Amino acid sequence: MMTIRRSRDRGHFNFGWLDTHHTFSFAGYHDPAQMGFRALRVINEDWIKPGKGFPMHPHSNMEIVTYVLEGALEHRDSMGNGGVIRPGDVQRMSAGAGLRHSEYNHSTTEDVHLLQIWIEPDEFGLPPSYEQKSFRAWERRGSWRLVASPDGRDGSITFHTGTDLYAATLDPGEEIAHVLRGGRHAWMQVARGSVEIAGELLEAGDGATVSGQEVVRLEATDTSELLLFDLA
Repeated sequence: MMTIRRSRDRGHFNFGWLDTHHTFSFAGYHDPAQMGFRALRVINEDWIKPGKGFPMHPHSNMEIVTYVLEGALEHRDSMGNGGVIRPGDVQRMSAGAGLRHSEYNHSTTEDVHLLQIWIEPDEFGLPPSYEQKSFRAWERRGSWRLVASPDGRDGSITFHTGTDLYAATLDPGEEIAHVLRGGRHAWMQVARGSVEIAGELLEAGDGATVSGQEVVRLEATDTSELLLFDLA
């Protein structure tokens, strides 16, 4: 069974410095029918103006993943971590028992376009931690590249949640499949481009749940960038 969440139906706010779309309920956007999917709680698609961003603010008990599509995002946190996240990088911040962080557009001339993702951890109150890795473009081209997992296998970053996160980039006409183990579910997010899945066309910003089937199959109808969440 598949359920589609269209880009146009997401929560949307434009604050001038920030243009943001919320797949699930977040901050000033609340829809009781869109509170997340399994452990996946937030997918926010943000465009941040040059030099602007989020000042230091607190989080706790959430796995927070940042995935930059265009531009560069500068990170600072209360653990002393700092750096710049660019396309191809995956950043994981485990808020655990509590931390503070800031995220700013690193450029003074160009917007940064990113996805910020929250996933509920399997255990609350863990010590906060941080990890960032770069995945080369060829690793994701034409196939699913595991970029985050509970055990850090295949060089992925490590989650404190029973979720595997994959990324892929496809050329038009390329087909790709993912096998779901028994009782697992998938959320597929189109970051860029468009794909056809189960006879439905999904475009940039669209997402889809997949439950009760063994294989997720799709075909790119444009140059596309995708994220797939394999969830308990």
